Amino acid sequence: MWQGLAGAGRLNDLPDHSPWVRGAVAELRRRAEAEPDQRWTQPLSDAFLLRFLRARDFHMDLAWRLLKNYQKWRIECPEISADLQPTSVLGLLHAGYHGVLRSRDPHGSRVLIYRIGQWDPNLFTSYDVFRVSLITSELIVKEIETQRNGVKAIFDLQGWQFAHAFQISPAVAKKIAAVLTDSFPLKVRGIHLINEPLFFHPVFALIKPFLTEKIKERVHMHGSNYMQSLTEHFPASILPQEYGGEEVSIEELAKEWTDFIMSSADYLQSISLVAQK
Repeated sequence: MWQGLAGAGRLNDLPDHSPWVRGAVAELRRRAEAEPDQRWTQPLSDAFLLRFLRARDFHMDLAWRLLKNYQKWRIECPEISADLQPTSVLGLLHAGYHGVLRSRDPHGSRVLIYRIGQWDPNLFTSYDVFRVSLITSELIVKEIETQRNGVKAIFDLQGWQFAHAFQISPAVAKKIAAVLTDSFPLKVRGIHLINEPLFFHPVFALIKPFLTEKIKERVHMHGSNYMQSLTEHFPASILPQEYGGEEVSIEELAKEWTDFIMSSADYLQSISLVAQK
């Protein structure tokens, strides 16, 4: 009964207790429970299943495919997803590699920042870096507004070295692309690259073939003179000072988000696959 509304994109705006929403959740759960010999990585609660429905605007077949892809990806990438305890990436977090802006953008999207220059490739692998993204994704996907309005990411490639590039193999590129396209229940609304050097482009060329056309259209390369173009996508009021904004420094934002991740350690442990064996 929900499919008629789904086409109009109206279900995402309805409260969780709406009969239409509850019917969609019940149908997705029915499909999941009917899957033979499947041990789901998380309990099939209403809140868990709603992530997949909202990520696909309540199109049932697409939400079901996304749920199966998420399950498959988590199981087949244990080097990234088996242990989500923040202690495994504490050095990266304390280095200020990653932060989340305090405010959403005007479209309601969460905005994430990654600073490649804070990633020491001699200490941390590309899988460790990927795990930081997965940890944040698993935390913000619990937010209903984020489920509805998705995320945007700013990658500051200042400090990108050949040592970073060597870590992005075709296998890693494919796993990155899988999460960006159809293996995690978050809508990727934009990917913004700043300070990208010329020798980053071959790495992006590895990832690009695995991306959907929709995601490719949402990738923006701003170069080193990014101040003006970046504020065409994000208001200065929400950006940190280092990026032409009026908010606190990226160092402070990174520390705030690290503190939040550390305070979520029990939850992250509960959804780690190593905890379920």
